[in-house]
Amino acid sequence: MKSRLFLTLPLMSCFAFVSCFPIPRNEPPRNPDQVKNTTITSEEQQKIEEQREMMKQRELEKQQTELTNQQTLPGNQTQNTIVEPPVVTKTSDYPFANPVPGKVGFVFSPYNNKLVDVRDIPSGTLVQDPTYPLTEKKYFRVP
Repeated sequence: MKSRLFLTLPLMSCFAFVSCFPIPRNEPPRNPDQVKNTTITSEEQQKIEEQREMMKQRELEKQQTELTNQQTLPGNQTQNTIVEPPVVTKTSDYPFANPVPGKVGFVFSPYNNKLVDVRDIPSGTLVQDPTYPLTEKKYFRVP
C-alpha cells in the first residue's frame, strides 16, 4: 500500500506541474510595421486596398493643386476665392409649432396637428416635420 502511495505521489505532482505550464498561442503581430507587411489573401480585398490607395493619392494631388493655385500675387496679396454668403431665411417664413401642455419636449405639428418629439432641440431651430415624406419637405420652428 505504501508503494502505491509513493508511486502515485510523484505522478500526481508531475501532472500538476505540467497542467500549470502555459500553452504558447499564435497571436497576431502587434507591431504596426509587421501588420503593414502582411499580405491580403482575397482578390477583392486587394482591389479594395488599391482603391483606397488611389483615393489617398487623388486627395493628396487635390491638396497640392490647391496650394499651387494660392500663389502670391504682385504686391504681396494672396489670391482669394469669392465665397457667396449662405442664404438666410427669415424666421417668419416658417410657422412655429404649438407646445403640448404637460409634456416637455413635445409639440404639435403646425401642418397636421400630430405629436412630434423635439427633446434636446433648442428653441427657434428649424426642424423638418417627420410626419411628411421627404418629397414634401415641410419645415417648422421649435417654440
